[in-house]
Amino acid sequence: MNSTTPLGSSNEIENARPQLSGIQQHSEIHRVARIGWLRAAILGANDGIVSTASLIVGVAASGADKSSILIAGIAGLASGAFAMAAGEYVSVSSQSDTEGADLSRESGELESSPLAEHEELAALYVARGLDAELAQRVASQLTARNAIEAHARDELGINWVMKARPVQAAITSALMFGLGALLPVLVAAISPGPSLIPAVVVSALVFLGGLGVLGARAGGAPMLRPVVRVVFWGAVALAVTAGVGAVLGTVI
Repeated sequence: MNSTTPLGSSNEIENARPQLSGIQQHSEIHRVARIGWLRAAILGANDGIVSTASLIVGVAASGADKSSILIAGIAGLASGAFAMAAGEYVSVSSQSDTEGADLSRESGELESSPLAEHEELAALYVARGLDAELAQRVASQLTARNAIEAHARDELGINWVMKARPVQAAITSALMFGLGALLPVLVAAISPGPSLIPAVVVSALVFLGGLGVLGARAGGAPMLRPVVRVVFWGAVALAVTAGVGAVLGTVI
């Protein structure tokens, strides 16, 4: 690959990871590589639990019979999973399109003004703490190896870890939403009528707490704050929808 090979589709960033030959490497676990799918998974599962449990509680609070409650829950599961997939795909595709446009523009600038781009890269390294001579050497070596990769990473902030993956985000969100939504539907299905609302509310909060724990462990973060955050906002959503359902049920 020459130094100005364009990366119009940002796929080459995935294949352009540093190749360190002859250097002994030690094993490290960097959880930042999980950000793309972890964000989509947590968002999908959280929305699945909160939105479906809230829907079930709201419909139940209105005085609907159990079959209507289950139909509403299943419909919410199906529509929500597809909505999550579509929303994630569209939003992450927009990010991917922006990355591709920036990479194409940068590739053109490397072809038309290579010296200016070299100086721009060196200036970035000086700003990060290198002396001017070393910055020039680093910029020269990275440009010789792969100029567009160096500018993508150091000027634009695009790299293989953080780059947009629309299909991965869409599939992960849809699957995790469906799994999260299935839990309150199953609880509603097996709960007797009088205990349906408290059973769904309590189980949803427990599921959300478990989700907070899983997310924290997967991301290597402390557990307390994620658990409190997800349980608190889930409880707010459940309380609001229960109140709406009760009011509408009384009025209608």
